Amino acid sequence: MVKRMMGPSAVNASTLARQVGVSQPTLSQWLRAANRVAAMTPPSEEKKPAPSPVPKKWTPEEKLRVLAAAQELKGEELGALLRGEGLRGEGLHEAQLREWQQAAAGALSGTASEPLPAKERKRLAAAEKRVKELEWELHRKEKALAETAALLVLEKKLQAMGWDDRHSGDEDDSGDEKSEK
Repeated sequence: MVKRMMGPSAVNASTLARQVGVSQPTLSQWLRAANRVAAMTPPSEEKKPAPSPVPKKWTPEEKLRVLAAAQELKGEELGALLRGEGLRGEGLHEAQLREWQQAAAGALSGTASEPLPAKERKRLAAAEKRVKELEWELHRKEKALAETAALLVLEKKLQAMGWDDRHSGDEDDSGDEKSEK
């Protein structure tokens, strides 16, 4: 069955599942396991295959485009879309498409489809802590800025009333004025 899902005349897991009566996720799992095993075994010296391409990184826009295109498709039309016909040669598994559909539905409903993994929760907690620290620092600096602005306004008012550096007691004018006081 794995051989039937590989090669130039490959059948997708959904179609094969309907033909043989084995569930599509099981077939996809077998295919992934076979690909892992094939990747681990060293090729023979006489015939080395080209390295397998890195799986495509799908952007959110591309995922949305594929989800929209797959929305009304069934059977062979969906199979053609998943095999990459119309997707610029990029194949896609039906399980991956279902994950995207669940994620999109969860995002639109405001609920998460799955809980975050521990690593993501730690990263999120660290980011939230950093945000709180930055907010506190911003608040502290805003208070200092407001205090400085108030002092500048007060200084201008005092200057307008005639109070300037001569009334501060720190003047370095002639000694005549100091002796008169």
